[in-house]
Amino acid sequence: MEALRQDVKDNPFSKANLFSKLFFCWLNPLFKTGYKRRLEQDDMYKVLPEDASDRLGEELQWYWDQEVKLATKAQRQPELTRVIVKCYWKSNARIGVYLVIQEVIKVIQPVLLGKLIEYFESPDTTGPTAIHKAYWYAAGVCLSTISMAILHHLYFYHVQRAGMKIRVAMCHMIYRKALSLNNMALTKTTTGQIVNLLSNDVNKFDEVTLYLHFLWIAPLEAALVIILLMYWIGPSCLAGMAVFFVLIPVQAMFGRVFSRLRADTAILTDDRIRTMNEVIAGIRVIKMYGWEEAFAALVDEVRRMEISKIMKSSYLRGLNMASFFMASKLIIFLTVCVYVLTGNRLSSSIAFMAVSLYSAVRLTITLFFPFAIEKVSEALISIQRIQNFLHLDEVAPQHLELPAEEKKDCMMKIQDLVCYWDKMQEAPTLQNVSFTVRPDQLLAVIGPVGSGKRHPGRDESAKRCRQNPRRRDLHFPAALDSTRHRPKQHPFRQRAQPLQVRPSAESLRPEERLSLDSAQDMELLPGGDLASVGDRGANLSGGQKARVSLARAVYRDADIYLLDDPLSAVDAEVGKHIFEECICGLLRDKPRVLVTHQLQYLKAAHEIVVLKEGQMVAKGSYRELQNSGVDFTSLLKEEDSQEERPGTTLTLSDKSMSSMSSLSASCYSLMDETCTAAAQPTEEERRTQGAIGLQIYVKYFRAGANFLVLFLLMLLNVLAHVAFVLQDWWLAHWASEQQHVNVTQFHNGSFPVPLDLDLYLSVYAGLTGAAVLFGFVRNLVFFNVLVNSAQTLHNRMFGTILRTPVHFFQNNPIGRILNRFSKDMGFLDSMLPCTFVDFTQVFLQVLGVVIVSAIVMPWILYLFVPLFVVFLCLRHYYLQTSRDIKRLEATTRSPVFSHLSTSLQGLSTIRAFKVQWRFQEMFDDCQDLHSEAWFLFLTTSRWLAVRLDGICSIFISVTTFGCIYFNDDMDPGKIGLALSYAVTLIGMFQWGVRQSAEIENMMTSVERVVEYAELKSEAPWETDTKPPPDWPKRGSITFDSVNFSYSASEPLVLKDLTVVFKSKEKVGIVGRTGAGKSSLISALFRLAEPEGKITIDGFRTSDIGLHTLRQKISIIPQDPVLFTGTMRKNLDPLSQHTDEDLWNALREVQMKAAVEELPSKMETLLTESGSNFSMGQRQLLCLARAILRKNRILVIDEATANVDPRTDSLIQQTIRGKFQECTVLTIAHRLNTIIDCDRILVLDASKIHEYDEPYVLLQNHQGLFYQMVQQTGQAEAASLLHVAKQVYENKKREARHLQDVVFETSL
Repeated sequence: MEALRQDVKDNPFSKANLFSKLFFCWLNPLFKTGYKRRLEQDDMYKVLPEDASDRLGEELQWYWDQEVKLATKAQRQPELTRVIVKCYWKSNARIGVYLVIQEVIKVIQPVLLGKLIEYFESPDTTGPTAIHKAYWYAAGVCLSTISMAILHHLYFYHVQRAGMKIRVAMCHMIYRKALSLNNMALTKTTTGQIVNLLSNDVNKFDEVTLYLHFLWIAPLEAALVIILLMYWIGPSCLAGMAVFFVLIPVQAMFGRVFSRLRADTAILTDDRIRTMNEVIAGIRVIKMYGWEEAFAALVDEVRRMEISKIMKSSYLRGLNMASFFMASKLIIFLTVCVYVLTGNRLSSSIAFMAVSLYSAVRLTITLFFPFAIEKVSEALISIQRIQNFLHLDEVAPQHLELPAEEKKDCMMKIQDLVCYWDKMQEAPTLQNVSFTVRPDQLLAVIGPVGSGKRHPGRDESAKRCRQNPRRRDLHFPAALDSTRHRPKQHPFRQRAQPLQVRPSAESLRPEERLSLDSAQDMELLPGGDLASVGDRGANLSGGQKARVSLARAVYRDADIYLLDDPLSAVDAEVGKHIFEECICGLLRDKPRVLVTHQLQYLKAAHEIVVLKEGQMVAKGSYRELQNSGVDFTSLLKEEDSQEERPGTTLTLSDKSMSSMSSLSASCYSLMDETCTAAAQPTEEERRTQGAIGLQIYVKYFRAGANFLVLFLLMLLNVLAHVAFVLQDWWLAHWASEQQHVNVTQFHNGSFPVPLDLDLYLSVYAGLTGAAVLFGFVRNLVFFNVLVNSAQTLHNRMFGTILRTPVHFFQNNPIGRILNRFSKDMGFLDSMLPCTFVDFTQVFLQVLGVVIVSAIVMPWILYLFVPLFVVFLCLRHYYLQTSRDIKRLEATTRSPVFSHLSTSLQGLSTIRAFKVQWRFQEMFDDCQDLHSEAWFLFLTTSRWLAVRLDGICSIFISVTTFGCIYFNDDMDPGKIGLALSYAVTLIGMFQWGVRQSAEIENMMTSVERVVEYAELKSEAPWETDTKPPPDWPKRGSITFDSVNFSYSASEPLVLKDLTVVFKSKEKVGIVGRTGAGKSSLISALFRLAEPEGKITIDGFRTSDIGLHTLRQKISIIPQDPVLFTGTMRKNLDPLSQHTDEDLWNALREVQMKAAVEELPSKMETLLTESGSNFSMGQRQLLCLARAILRKNRILVIDEATANVDPRTDSLIQQTIRGKFQECTVLTIAHRLNTIIDCDRILVLDASKIHEYDEPYVLLQNHQGLFYQMVQQTGQAEAASLLHVAKQVYENKKREARHLQDVVFETSL
């Protein structure tokens, strides 16, 4: 295992003093660095020990295990909520103390403010006693402001860190569970669902902890405020508080609706990400089939339903947020109305103390309390989803290995084995299987497609401890799922691939390397055995992957070896070397089970098990089976006859049948691995620098609406906040006028004309109604625009991803791309709209505070201007670092998803080698790396907030004391308005600035989405040049001086290629790895744009649309790709064929019976990657696709490399029958499949080396093709030469016959 980073800096927080921790001064060096240059991963600090993923995860896992035990005893389901409460209630309760003290001070401050305003209302404001009292009240207001600021940041820092801990611990548990899922459980979940759990569901813990304490603080605070208001203004306050009490059940209802919408959205998001995962994994095949539009429609449909739920949630959230700002207006309005209508006289002190008290409780009751309900509701849904995942069945626990002295004479015995893929199935997958493998014995398992050859290995891996207590350390060289002979590679260094299982040594022993024939490969890789292996082994060839996978098994020095066809991807010479030197050499003293299609190795097996339809139909040695009359022997007679009588004449039909079996040892792979040049390793994820450009904001908003709607939105915002401020201004004016009346009465002793109550109430009611109306409409329009932006950008990004060249997917791991579609789109869907609306409201409120203060006290501008300059400098200084930290947080998140995706692909390999602990360590390392960035993100935002609240404290202090000092001729109502507004700045101003910074940080997600939405696209799918509908009629293909490279920065992989494939011609394409075989096909399909000229039936391929081209060429790929969905959609995604056509195609490939046995036949949903079919069956379904398309050109890309001889035979027979009138290009893996082709194209070093009829090529003893044939062995070379000669003579005979017919006709 390779460490993600070396020499990580110690976290200065652990050594910081109390003052430094309170004001986050320990971050100053980081800000200095971030201001000077771009921050890199090496600038981040080591995660604190108490925040480490392994520590947090193991703690929560212990509580979960205890809950499982208790639940089992009580016969109930384990509850994850109970586990979380038990694990974290103490630490969270301690954090609540900060909040309690803060809220008490928040309620006391309005009382002090009211007393201060009373001073300005009193007739005598110049007496020393009154002035001293006023200064004491002012000092109280200022001190309470500073205390609240400090407590506020202490609370939110600790509570955010607590949320991070729960999230990290939960991710640890989810990954640990994923490594333990059994095969049955894997059919009940998908990679998309697990990615969604790790990307979106666990984020709810970050959010819920912020507001959780307000569930119990809010009612207590409301009760305290009611008591104070009852004392000061009497029962009138109950009218205002009634609004609060009405809002609470409304918010509860909103919470329930949020829960339902969240649950529905999560399911749809799972479905979308799972589909995206399959599309990205199979993008090469999707492009070659021309199916992009079908999958785009599939994703668009899911996304449309998902965005519908998100839009409803957003509207509810908009109403929620509007109620926060508008509730205070309604509350004050009702309170004042009842107060004055019951005969009381309004005063500034009463009015603005009530306003301040309501403002204090408003934040808690109408924002934090509803948020708490909403977030708890969403968190409970996520907890339920995670809990359902944790309830999935696991593989049986593996017992520890026996001591070395007890490992002598290790053997494996299976007796009457019966196993099911699904316990609900009536028929078992395997039954009546019995065999014994003793030390130094080799057991071979063979059988046709779907016979269950790989199931014994799977069952062994899952249940070996229960089946046989004498069984030891079973080991697999490759993953054991339905494609288990396809080795899984993980993105480590080459040396780390084998070292995952024997960490004490430094590398493969020399004899082990030699036995695997990999020494030359290691030397050719950049860096040797320290070469980096890309995602899914992207820079290794198939043969190299197979040998690295086998190396892991050999290196493990296990007691029993289960070898799942490790020789299928290597050529005959290398395969023979590995079989003799490794399987029968190094491992000769071990019990070995070899599942294989390479029947030439059966003679070396001590015993052979033949499986058919899940049952063992024969067992015995090679000779015993040969003499038993089992169908197996018919596959062997040809080999014997060839070996014994190489000169015997065979008819072409006989030889054709022989050539369709792999018995002939002609599995000469044209992949000479020693000539492989390793591809470049995966690129590092690109990270932008500097501020988010204005164009990103413009693109974001323009994606959601046109300029007219955006102007209307701006106007609504302005009108809402003008009405918001005018309502308070009118209240201040009303109180001032009432004060003037009272003063006149006090001085003159007369009864002045009373105020026109109807006028004041009418205007007040009108302004209140306008503020409420504009507030609600503004939020609904705002959310509509921003959610539409998310939908539009997603569609653009997905559309561009489908159109980008294949080279992009080779350089970018799945996890990196999925990160854009999961996490980044999650921000755009919910968090960014909410943050934008919140910031806009807060910004306009702060602007209102400044304007009101400036009108009441113009001299305050002398203070405001320098404070504003300091604020701008501070924000600029902060954002230089904050942006980089947010981008680091985004890029350090990708390895978590990549590691998860890679682990799930190679899950059985990981289990077989018992290295779950090591992969868990790697996942924890990835999490710790992300936690380092996340911790800095939390603390740097607090660093800014503390300093902004310091600026606000100065502003409030100067305003408060300035009002006392400059109190001459100042209106008490206006002073009350200014002071009540000023104290709201504390918390609100820093929140608004942090929200603006958070917007800029979240806009990095928009930037990342826009980056993918603007990727370079391949050529258009359709062009104006359209060939006739029946094109191509003949299927002739011409390459004229073609050069081809996958990108401009890479070397040419085809050089000056000039060749003609005639109509109806069957051409075999051979060559070593790197020769350009697959590149020729890529050039034909225009997976990248070739230089030169390629024509099909006279039409230049570069002039026509990609879909027009690709849908007219059928292909059978090497790796058969199936997608989650119905069987019908897998065969015909574009719905171009009738049911009769589909069934006929299935009958042609002998899959009709298998599909008819499915529960819903054609409508049966396939599992992820089609894992409920064997490799051979999937290959046959790909052949059925080719039959359905009825094209004149068929390309076969090593389609029979990994299938058994019978499937190979069936594929070859079908091709010769159904595609007789077609031009067929076959990239060969087995020479016997192409020896009877019309011509063979031999590529070497990206150029054409030879091109002629097979027999003609074999006459050139210096030629490359002749050398390839000779390397298959003397008997096989003679057989291949005989077939080539026979085909050559038959063609000449047919040509002469045709000439005679033409001559007779002319006569």
